Amino acid sequence: MVNSHFDYKLSDRYELTEPIGQGAMGRVYLASDLLLGGVPVAVKFLSQTLLDEKMRDRFLREAMTCAQLGQKSIHVVRVTDYGVSSDEVPFYVMEYLKGQSLSQLVQQPLTVPRFLGLTRQILLGLQTAHAGIAVNKQMVPIIHRDIKPSNILVIQDPTVGELVKILDFGIAKLLQTEGDHTGGFMGTLAYSSPEQMEGQELDPRSDIYSLGVMMYQMLEGNLPLRPSTNTFGGWYKAHHREFPRPLIEQVPQVPRPLSDLVMGCLEKRAADRPQSVLQILQQCQALEEQFGIGTAGQLSVPSSPLVRKLNVPATESGSITNQFCRQQHWPADKPIAQIVFPQILQPPEQRLPSLWVMLPPAEIEQRVLSTRYNNFMCTQSPHPMVLWLTALYSSASGPRWLPCYLDLKLEFSQRLLWLLGDVGYYQLLVFSSEAPHHCEFVKRLNVAASQRNLLKSWVTTARTQTSVGCPNSSKELLRRELNQSLKPKLMLNFESMHSDSKPGIDAMLGL
Repeated sequence: MVNSHFDYKLSDRYELTEPIGQGAMGRVYLASDLLLGGVPVAVKFLSQTLLDEKMRDRFLREAMTCAQLGQKSIHVVRVTDYGVSSDEVPFYVMEYLKGQSLSQLVQQPLTVPRFLGLTRQILLGLQTAHAGIAVNKQMVPIIHRDIKPSNILVIQDPTVGELVKILDFGIAKLLQTEGDHTGGFMGTLAYSSPEQMEGQELDPRSDIYSLGVMMYQMLEGNLPLRPSTNTFGGWYKAHHREFPRPLIEQVPQVPRPLSDLVMGCLEKRAADRPQSVLQILQQCQALEEQFGIGTAGQLSVPSSPLVRKLNVPATESGSITNQFCRQQHWPADKPIAQIVFPQILQPPEQRLPSLWVMLPPAEIEQRVLSTRYNNFMCTQSPHPMVLWLTALYSSASGPRWLPCYLDLKLEFSQRLLWLLGDVGYYQLLVFSSEAPHHCEFVKRLNVAASQRNLLKSWVTTARTQTSVGCPNSSKELLRRELNQSLKPKLMLNFESMHSDSKPGIDAMLGL
């Protein structure tokens, strides 16, 4: 029996060490992935009491669901492998995450900015699930059916600060077009929608109700409903007949639009709730613009403010390195177009990482004194990939995003990131699309010390990491996170900084 002892080796690859959790579907173990040099992973086994053909099929469907969703959203726990043990127990392997469940965080009510930052990430994960996964070449929506604080994990990520992961799609069910009723109740009583308790066929609005219960609890510290008895009958009556007190009466500091949004999610009739997660997401983003995202929810560059002054030596403009960069020509094998790509430069007695960009002539002058920002994001699954983001911002022209994607399975990318970690800065070379034969201007951008260490660790991991998907999948995942999460947060910080600044802030920060 798998759960009877430890030091169990699974598929000649995973060495189980200790149990770390148990749920309705099975038990979860901490394990070492021997193929990857002992990288910690989590392995979930189907419960021994559920080993019938129907439950095996459902368990494997859970693995398939999580694997696809994890490739599409950084906010869903990722499945990297699955199979059947030597004693014929189905299992799947997940990324091992250290963090706090939301149930631990909501012991005290959250501030509005922190609530908005965490909720937006939960919504992005749910939006991906509700959009569906490919089944027989058709997109089939996924309903979680058990949204609750204990299924939301918050981890501290060195790149993005507080990162939310949705766990346990174990009782999720594919919404088949022909309809297939549940045949019974599955879920958690305190967070279940009225229609879920009736065993009805569910759609995304059921998850929205559960989300409403959880959002109320995040802001108020207690559940919105209190049944007379903690039984199915007691909760059935509460969800169908009891009405929670408006959130704004319980927590006066909560803005009325946010209170109205949460209470709208708690409507008894599905038709009276927001009809999609996207609607809620749009309202939350509007509230973030007004109330901020909070320190804990910001994307963090460790030991540095989000948008920071970049320290550049006063002699940089006349340095040998700068002169060397200004003498560079646009490569003959690159199109004359507004593109971004990395190069390793070799001025006398050194090697330097650089980022080359082409801009239209009209924009060149506007960007010389722009505020500059950089950050790096990485995903090791389904394929090791890094997003290297540089941003130029001025209050007059807005942002210019310069994203660059690096395939960590390529030797050039590994050498470049390692060099960035060693040197601690890179040169930004800007060319004009009308005169590509010389560099218009050069700027030096520093890399935070903590991120320099991260770059090297990513390279080391990628060298042994097994790719379980195509590079484009990881690139799309990072692109989605850039557009949905990183850009909106940066814009809030850019605009806040510039609106509160004295004249000339662009010049002071652009250097």
